[in-house]
Amino acid sequence: MSPPPPPLGRPRRKGGRPGHIFDLALDDGELSDVRVQFAQGRWTRARSLLVATGTDWDRRGHRLLALAAVPSAAGWASDWLLAEPGSADATTLLACATVARAQHPKADARTRDRAREACLAAARLDPADPTPWLGLMTLERTHGSHEEAARHFEEIHARHPEHHHAHHLMTAGLAEAHPESDPLHEVYDFAAWAAEQAPADSPLAVLPVVAHAERYRVLVAAGAVPDDPAASGHWSGRRARQVMKAAFDWWLEWEREDHPRHRADLNFLAHAKTCEGRPAEAAALFHRIGRHATEAPWSYAGRDPYPEFLAARTLALGAP
Repeated sequence: MSPPPPPLGRPRRKGGRPGHIFDLALDDGELSDVRVQFAQGRWTRARSLLVATGTDWDRRGHRLLALAAVPSAAGWASDWLLAEPGSADATTLLACATVARAQHPKADARTRDRAREACLAAARLDPADPTPWLGLMTLERTHGSHEEAARHFEEIHARHPEHHHAHHLMTAGLAEAHPESDPLHEVYDFAAWAAEQAPADSPLAVLPVVAHAERYRVLVAAGAVPDDPAASGHWSGRRARQVMKAAFDWWLEWEREDHPRHRADLNFLAHAKTCEGRPAEAAALFHRIGRHATEAPWSYAGRDPYPEFLAARTLALGAP
């Protein structure tokens, strides 16, 4: 018999790194298959996948970032460019792979400058594509300034107003302003605005819950609230009840299983329901999540994310 998962609230392992590798492909089976071949240098399948993705910008960004995370991605994208000079797909993949390299803890300023230049080159090659700007925004979230990231968000928003990943990045950045407790924090206004502007079936309806989780991350890190969800009071106030009810009701009516980052939203909702002390409602979400756990938000409050996910799932479902 396998040992039970650790109790909810176990601290992150020493060194701050998660003990589980989270799959960026999520439930995109086609992407997972292509990524295996791409890692072996067979980039023609990646080419076909990106051609088939077309201008589904959320899916294109999701697939490019997952392919770019392959350790050898920059080399294989360079080989692709040698075979097809001027390919926008290859250029953008190389840019995203360079961003992935620049996010390594040991990357220097020159590597980050090369990543910025690569993204700008990709943006010039395909001006309609928001993905090069997503690469730049990802880079600035890690190594730059919030002001720069916000400028890149505007470029993305102009090309695709409902860009899911960009809204998540912007929410995380806004939440970090004014780490002290503030029930009227600007991140809530941004999330509410984005949810209201989006169509009724848009997963951006979940963004207010993401904003609440991001504020929890920031407040715990600043020592403004305890790292225990129940003791913090963060998940039991009026705002928490409002955002949770609206997002959960949206999920019940509009669940968007066709969206490439659907499982990211489900993880945020399941985490929030767990913190809210509603394991029965979280159970339905864990059934939908399946094995597609995401590091955020289970790593928030300094947790080791995968044991945290397993413990919450066990609490909700009653079995490992």
